Formats: sequence, C-alpha cells, structure tokens
Amino acid sequence: LAAEGAEALTTTRVAAEAGVSVGALYQYLPDRDAIVDTLADRYLARLETLMASFVERAARESWPDPVAVLVDAFAGLYRSEPGLRALWFGRHLTERTREADRGHKRAMAAGLHRILVAQGLLADDAAAAIACRTAFLAADAVLQEAFRAEAGGAADLLGQLKTMLRAYLGELARTPRA
Repeated sequence: LAAEGAEALTTTRVAAEAGVSVGALYQYLPDRDAIVDTLADRYLARLETLMASFVERAARESWPDPVAVLVDAFAGLYRSEPGLRALWFGRHLTERTREADRGHKRAMAAGLHRILVAQGLLADDAAAAIACRTAFLAADAVLQEAFRAEAGGAADLLGQLKTMLRAYLGELARTPRA
C-alpha cells in the first residue's frame, strides 16, 4: 500500500504478502472493500488513540502552545504511517469507511474541545464545541494537503495551519460568553 498505492491493494496481493492462500484471506476479508475498511479502522483508531492520550495529558499539564503540540504530533503520525497516507489520499475509500471517517472527525473534534477546555482556553459549552469541530475540519483538510504536497508534510502549509488555528482559537478564547 505504501510503496505502490491503493491501486495495488488486491486480495491476491494481500494474501501473497501475508503468506496465506486467497481462500484463507477470504475467511476474514472477503473482498477488497473489506481490506480497505479494516485498514481504515486501524488507522482511525491510531489517530483517536493519539487524541485520547493528549486529552489525558491536557488535564495534567499546561502547554504554552497547544496548537503546535497537536499539529506536530498529528503530522508526526502522518509521517510515520505511509500506508495511512496512501489509503486516504488514494480516494479508494468505501462508503462504510467514509461513514466511519465522519464519526472519527466528530470524535476528534470532541477530543480537541476537551483539550482546550482542560487547558483553560475555551468554555465547556456547545458554541465552543462547534468551534472546535470547525477548527478540526479545517486542520484536517490542510494537514492532508500538506502531506499530499510532500511526503514529509509541506512545512509552509503546516506553519500556516498553526498560524490560522492560533488566530481562530485565540479569538474564540478572547470572546466573552453570554
């Protein structure tokens, strides 16, 4: 997947790489879509586990720049997971995986909200939750584009992403809540 892209992901190829017969593979993964769904579930779980670890840390630690901490961490995960990039950027996602991604984005935005509440930067209310969802969706799009542009992540886009998020979240933190 990482070396040749999602186009090379076939049941025959996966079985050969795994050292099992195609029939054995079909017992667990009956077709290419099942392989894509399984891989996507694993990648989404890694991202959500990373977010959960930051939620826990944010409750115990004070970060001078939460935006840099989070953007750098998720960029690092993208760098270390070429299969994730190949799958996500190859546009070969199934409808099941796209639906899982929608749920994933809601979970990630909720994690961001919990982090920013724990850091004392945003209120624990519905408006802040929507703002975090907006920030996450924007960050996700820019992060993906940065890694489409360059395998290591386009530094200029990642830098501008941090600037954008700091400005947006900083403005929200300064806005009094009624």
